[in-house]
Amino acid sequence: MTDRSNHPEGVLSLQNIAMPADTNWSGDVFGGWIVSQMDLAGAIHVERFSKGRCATIAINEMTFLVPVKVGNVISCYTKVLKVGNTSVQVQIEVWNSHDDSRAPILITQGVFTFVAVDVNGNKRQISEQIKQEFLAN
Repeated sequence: MTDRSNHPEGVLSLQNIAMPADTNWSGDVFGGWIVSQMDLAGAIHVERFSKGRCATIAINEMTFLVPVKVGNVISCYTKVLKVGNTSVQVQIEVWNSHDDSRAPILITQGVFTFVAVDVNGNKRQISEQIKQEFLAN
């Protein structure tokens, strides 16, 4: 986890609001719900980036820093870190998005790895053009 000021890194890929059905016995939102939102955000970003389907193959380095309550709007920001022949590694941050009067709060972040897949679920190559565009940025 990196320590930095209160601003997200990457592009906004998903926002959602925590609902009562997403909570545990203590009234906090389940960590699994947050991870599923991260997975969706990462998949949205990687599918656009790789121009096709993808599947999650690994999740690394997650720590929950603050609880999420019902009514909190969470914002998932994604940033491609590494591109391989068939895989893409993405940093995903989740922020508690408040109104404009308060700074957002980092809830968690993690590094997810996705593999590009074809319509049959088999690995597919990520084009050289996509890799070159990533390296150029």
